[in-house]
Amino acid sequence: MRFQVKIVSNSNSNGPKQRCGGIEKKPIEIYMFIDPLCPECWAIEPILKKLKIEYGRYFSIKHVLSGRLADLNLSKKKNYETIADLWEKTASRSGMSCDGTLWLENPVDTPFTVSIAIKAAELQGRRAGIRFFRRIQEMLFLEKQNISNLEVLKDCAKSSGLDVEEFLSDIHSESAAKAFQCDLKITSEMDVTEIPTLVFFNENAEDEGIKITGTYPYEVYVQILEEMLSEKPVLSPPPPLESFMKFFKFVASKEIAVVYNMSVSQIEKEMKKLLLKQVVEQIPAKYGTFWRYIED
Repeated sequence: MRFQVKIVSNSNSNGPKQRCGGIEKKPIEIYMFIDPLCPECWAIEPILKKLKIEYGRYFSIKHVLSGRLADLNLSKKKNYETIADLWEKTASRSGMSCDGTLWLENPVDTPFTVSIAIKAAELQGRRAGIRFFRRIQEMLFLEKQNISNLEVLKDCAKSSGLDVEEFLSDIHSESAAKAFQCDLKITSEMDVTEIPTLVFFNENAEDEGIKITGTYPYEVYVQILEEMLSEKPVLSPPPPLESFMKFFKFVASKEIAVVYNMSVSQIEKEMKKLLLKQVVEQIPAKYGTFWRYIED
């Protein structure tokens, strides 16, 4: 299988691990360049879930905000219409629902605020940052919320399990602003101009990384992992469906289908069994269906 990659130098600044603080040690480190308003970063979620479940023991992911969409002039109606059209096309193609009418009814007017909020959430830990980013995506793509609104961000922090008071303080802190500037520096150093972009590094700081831009079939990412590891990775099977739902809480039929190598229609038959058992509730979306785990 052929795909477009670029070799990235890992020699400057003593390698990426030293650029903005340490991260957990695993054989592979993936820098994922994202933007909260990017529908492709939402569309790649099924592939990322599958990769984490099957090969998560071999890699860690560091999310880096590219700032590309935050730099756009979103004040013109023409831009809103263009973004709305892109969202609809991405949803139709990927199966990950996103409602482009947000941009015509309740547009995100200050994207920079969202980026700072994500860095503020990350100050409470990597997992907290990941939960917050996912919730931001849900509120944006599915609920059509203006995620640059402070009250919406506050609700997002609360539903993500963050310390809300600490979060609100950190939004206005120098630490969050510096963290975002650090992300922009890494984006520039690695010459990232499109999102999503994934850059793979191994444990040897002298080795070069592999940068892959855009979204590719799942097998491509597995192939890169295999090439960069000194051993052939052992695949971990997915957990029982109920355990999967208990862990992820809120997922699309498309995400489950990709993880379990089943069609969306097959998955929805299985999910309706859990629905009858009152394990999950069904959440219709503009494109496809989502499922929410019912807490005890």
